[in-house]
Amino acid sequence: MGERKAIFITGGGSGIGRAVGRLFASRGWLVGVADVNAGGLAETLAALPGEGHQSYVMDVRDRDAWTASLDGFTRVSGGRLDVLFNNAGIGTGGPIATASFDEIDRTVAINFTGVLNGARIGHTYLARTPGSVLLNTSSASGIYGSSGLATYSATKFAVRGLSEALDGEWSAEGIKVRCLLPSFIETPLLNGVSSGSNRTIRESVTGAGLELTPVDVVAEAAWKAVHGDAVHTYVGKTAERMRFAARWMPGSLRKRMRRAMR
Repeated sequence: MGERKAIFITGGGSGIGRAVGRLFASRGWLVGVADVNAGGLAETLAALPGEGHQSYVMDVRDRDAWTASLDGFTRVSGGRLDVLFNNAGIGTGGPIATASFDEIDRTVAINFTGVLNGARIGHTYLARTPGSVLLNTSSASGIYGSSGLATYSATKFAVRGLSEALDGEWSAEGIKVRCLLPSFIETPLLNGVSSGSNRTIRESVTGAGLELTPVDVVAEAAWKAVHGDAVHTYVGKTAERMRFAARWMPGSLRKRMRRAMR
């Protein structure tokens, strides 16, 4: 097995995935990035320091593509998969009462089923590498349900629960499972508008009084999560405040979420 550590990142064509790839590559890791956006992948590869990095056009809903991509990457890495970063996701917002069923299904399929696919298929590869880590991206929306982001928030709760369950389930095999819960990130995802809404996701977030976090801050948190002992890593002021409020001031947090939809 090769000595250079290896990380495979979904959603690697932009945002958090690209930032994490840059950081790990700058610290000597071999990076594989996967995304449905071929153009974004090309931009990410060009931004990665070092040599040998790989890209894979892949939809996380496609289980055969998962297997083919991980097979290809571990051939290049000499069999290593030190970190599988289950990061791909989409942002959707707006009232659930007017959301289309296609939009609901797509959000659940990418944000949660895609993560399940990565965990189920990735386990075989992680188990071959001592000290490996499954890192999943949840969200501040996975701390307390965010009004105007109901389906998105539900998927991020699910990712958080899956991470907790698998950290226990896989511990005997020496595989750690870690979960990032970042505040809302300043990326183009926030500019989207869901059906049945005239508000962007950005407007839903800022309307609830939630701050945005720079993507490089999340990348540093991902590094610490991989090398640390905590299952959950909360990133940014919004995530920390929501964590505190959900535990100690749930009534105040509930009032804030109600005001956000007025």
